[in-house]
Amino acid sequence: MATKTLISLVQLGTVDYATGLRLQQQLVALRKEEKISDALLLLEHSPVITLGRNAKAANVIASPELLAQRGVELFECDRGGDVTFHGPGQIVGYPIFDLRGHARGAADASSAFRKTLGAVDFIRRLEEVLIRTCADFAIPTKRVPGLTGVWTDLKGRDFSRADSGHDKEPASAAEVRPEAKLAAIGVHISRFVTSHGFALNVNTDLSFFNLIIPCGITAKPVTSMQQELGKPLDLSTVAESISRNFGTVFSSQMLWVETLDALLGRTVGVPVQPPAELRQLHKEDRTNWA
Repeated sequence: MATKTLISLVQLGTVDYATGLRLQQQLVALRKEEKISDALLLLEHSPVITLGRNAKAANVIASPELLAQRGVELFECDRGGDVTFHGPGQIVGYPIFDLRGHARGAADASSAFRKTLGAVDFIRRLEEVLIRTCADFAIPTKRVPGLTGVWTDLKGRDFSRADSGHDKEPASAAEVRPEAKLAAIGVHISRFVTSHGFALNVNTDLSFFNLIIPCGITAKPVTSMQQELGKPLDLSTVAESISRNFGTVFSSQMLWVETLDALLGRTVGVPVQPPAELRQLHKEDRTNWA
C-alpha cells in the first residue's frame, strides 16, 4: 500500500524578495540532506519584478525612475521563465520538494518500477493545484497549449447571470476580454529538489503588470481572482484551498506549521542548523545557488 508523503506548510506573511531567495536556498540545502520533509512556503512579496533564466531585459518596459517611484525592486533569478511581477495581494508558493518522493502517475510508492516525477509533470501538477483552487471560488480556468500557467476559461463561465460587482451582464463570451492569466509558474530543480514555484493573483494591483510584458506575452492580459469575481478575497481562505489541493494532487498529507522554527524542528536523525540563522537572513552575504 502506498505511503503518503508529508508536506509541511508555513504561511509567512510579507517577505522581501531577497530574503525569500536566501530562505529557499537554506531550505533546499536542508531538504537535500533529508533534514526536513517536503515544505511549501506561502507568502506575499513586497513589489518586485523578477527575471528568470530565459528573460529578455526588453520585457521590462518601465524606466528605472518609474520603478523607483512605484517602489518596485528588480531581481534576476535562476527559475525558469521570463519576466513577472510579485506584490501584495498575490499568493506566492515555493514548494521545496524532493521529486524522488513523488511518483509519476498512480504508481505505488513501494514499487521497484516507480518513476520519479519529472520537471514537466511537476509543473503540470502545480497548474492542476491552481486550477482546482480557482474552481473552489467558481472561477473556471484552464491550461493554454504551449504556455505555462493558469488562464481564465471563458467557455466555462456562466453568462446566464451577471458577475458580482458588475452593473451590466455580459451577453456572451465575445463581449468580455480574452482569456487572461491568473497564475504564473517558474521553477528551479537541483538534484531532484525544487525551488521557486507559482504566483496566484488574488487581490493583486494589476497596474503593476503595465511595467512589464508579463512572461513576454503581449496578446493576453493578466487578471486576478478579485477582478474575475468583482470582490476581494480573504487570502487565508485561498491559502487553505491551495493547501487542500496540494494534498490531493500530490497525494500527500499536509501539515500546517506556525513558524520556520517549527518546520526546522522536524529533523530526520541529525540536528539542523539553528533557526536563528534563518532569522538573520537579512544580514547574510551569500547569493550562490545550488
